[in-house]
Amino acid sequence: MEQDDFILVQKALQGDDDAFSLLFQRYHSFLYKYLLKLTLDEDLCSELCQEAMMKCYVNLSSYKNEAKFSTWMISIASRLYMDYLRKQKREKSSLQRIKQALSHQLQWKAKYKGVEWSEMFSDFNELDSRFRIPVLLRHYYGYTYDEIAHMLNMRAGTVKSRVNKGVNILRKEWKE
Repeated sequence: MEQDDFILVQKALQGDDDAFSLLFQRYHSFLYKYLLKLTLDEDLCSELCQEAMMKCYVNLSSYKNEAKFSTWMISIASRLYMDYLRKQKREKSSLQRIKQALSHQLQWKAKYKGVEWSEMFSDFNELDSRFRIPVLLRHYYGYTYDEIAHMLNMRAGTVKSRVNKGVNILRKEWKE
C-alpha cells in the first residue's frame, strides 16, 4: 500500500489528476475521522479536511516517501488545526481589548450626555455576548455586517438580527 501510494504521488506530480483523486478517495475518510476526533465539531472538521487535502495537493512535491502518505497528510491537518487554535486565541484576545475600549468610550459618552455611567455600562454588560459582540463591532468600530460575519464565523443575516435585537434591548433599557 505504501509503495502504491508513492507511485500514485509520482503520477499525480506528472499531471495525472486521477492518481491524486484515488489518493483522496483512499484517505478522505481516515482524515475526516481524525479531524472529527480532534475538533469535536463537524463544520470545522469538514473545513479543515478540505483545506488539508488542498494543501496536500499543492505541496505534493514535498512528500518524500520517508513516512506513510497518511502520516504526512495527518501532520498537515494537525498543523492546520493548531493554526486555527492560535487564530481563535488571538481573536478572543482582540475581542477583550475591544470590550475594554468600548467601556472607556461609553463612559465618556455617558458623562457627556449626563447619564449615570454605571447604569449604562451595566446594561451593556448584561447583554448576552451573542448580541453584545456584534453590537460593539457594528456600532463602535463600524465594521460591515459581512466583516463581522467573517470575524465571528456566522452568516451576515444572523449578524444583522443580533445587532438589531441587541440595540432594541439597550434602547428599551435606556428609555426606562
